[in-house]
Amino acid sequence: MSFSDILGQESAKKLLKQVMAIGKIPHAYLFTGIRGIGKTSMAVAMAMALNCHEPVDFDSCGNCSSCRKIMAGNSPDFISIKPDGQHIKIEQIRDDLNRKINFAPLAKYRVCVVNQAETMTDEAANSFLKLLEEPPPGNIFILNAKEQLDLLETIVSRCRRVSFHPLPVKGITDWLVKNRGIDREVATLSAGISGGSLGRAIKMQEGDFFEKRQKWLLRLIRLPALSKDECFEMAVNCADEAKKIGLAVSESGESGIMDALSVWETWFRDLLLVKIGSPTDLLINVDFSHKLKKIAESFSMANLIDSLFVVDQAGRDLLRMQNITLVIEHTVLKLKQFTG
Repeated sequence: MSFSDILGQESAKKLLKQVMAIGKIPHAYLFTGIRGIGKTSMAVAMAMALNCHEPVDFDSCGNCSSCRKIMAGNSPDFISIKPDGQHIKIEQIRDDLNRKINFAPLAKYRVCVVNQAETMTDEAANSFLKLLEEPPPGNIFILNAKEQLDLLETIVSRCRRVSFHPLPVKGITDWLVKNRGIDREVATLSAGISGGSLGRAIKMQEGDFFEKRQKWLLRLIRLPALSKDECFEMAVNCADEAKKIGLAVSESGESGIMDALSVWETWFRDLLLVKIGSPTDLLINVDFSHKLKKIAESFSMANLIDSLFVVDQAGRDLLRMQNITLVIEHTVLKLKQFTG
């Protein structure tokens, strides 16, 4: 995994290469941005470039013994930590980091990556903070997080921040067509719904996303015609399904409720575009364009904007509250109020 293998994120690549060219590597980085846009891949690429035996233009060769070990996942100089369940626990920081970094790296640097760093418990975060306050020589820490506000300010202040941005629809579409052989129309749909995340777009192809998308959209289409009791029944059914499938894509590839909310968000976005007379080629759910034009007539601009805010808030509440039933029922009933 070299820098050139990563889609987009040119400003992040440039920054990391400049730091390596100067030769004064910060002991801690904070990579921020949504999931699936290259933060973990960039951490691997950086570890390879720093320890490569034959680097070219501050990028790894991909062929030397150090590069091969990191790519194979068996290098002692590359440590990766991810949540154990919902959180990164203090035992992971103590056992997977503290004990290992007390020994000098075999290569020039040891790179320690903390994925979804915002999920660290308070105990884990405080334990990690101590590492940053007195970092052992030869160790570089990379924290991957969605937003820096989700981390302790004392941790953020000790890191060099590198921002990652959502990828353009065209870039994701072209990548899916070229590297996965996906039909361009399907690839464009995946790219649009992914919210700029290549990782999410890929997972959509591997699971049951498109089958479930039809059901999620049909529920929204039927919502205005439902009675109050029928709407509540729909809310309960949505909540029950959400509890079964969880928030994100499962190991089996089954799409989670966050995917459903993303689809609902694109629906109200498309309705807004239709309402203001935008060209059809700007729509994400272009295969529903005939229904979008008809349904948009029954909405006011204010209600469409409010609906978007409701769906966006639902995603935030799910990540914070984890009470799927309460959030989904509230969301469906609130959307019903804005119909018509």
